[in-house]
Amino acid sequence: MVDLKEGTKKEMGAFKKFVSRGNVVDMAVGVIVGGAFGKIVTSFVNDIVMPLIGIILGGLDFKGLSLKIKDSTIAYGNFIQTVVDFFIVAFCIFCVVRIFERFKKKENPPAPAPKQSEEAKILLEIRDLLKERSEK
Repeated sequence: MVDLKEGTKKEMGAFKKFVSRGNVVDMAVGVIVGGAFGKIVTSFVNDIVMPLIGIILGGLDFKGLSLKIKDSTIAYGNFIQTVVDFFIVAFCIFCVVRIFERFKKKENPPAPAPKQSEEAKILLEIRDLLKERSEK
């Protein structure tokens, strides 16, 4: 019979090991920061971008667009607003990722490849020839 207490300890140890890995913590931080960033971008879209687009389009407000069919209302304006929100959020995230990639490249420049001596090149050729011969 399996000891429940020992099995629970084993699972808790595995869980602790899983959680203490760096990439799980990084992912959790990313989700939290991403949620906060999403709120900022949503506010930016709703409070700044969409009113400007409304002014450019002559006072058009996407949220108010709807189609009434009998007793049902199809609020396609909300859908348009959500699509615009998505593209703006995706573009902002794209820009932030590009900025981080630039910083990352500057921090860790690739090390120059060591030059091989003539002897090393000849040894590699011999190795490849021997390998080719043994495969036949």
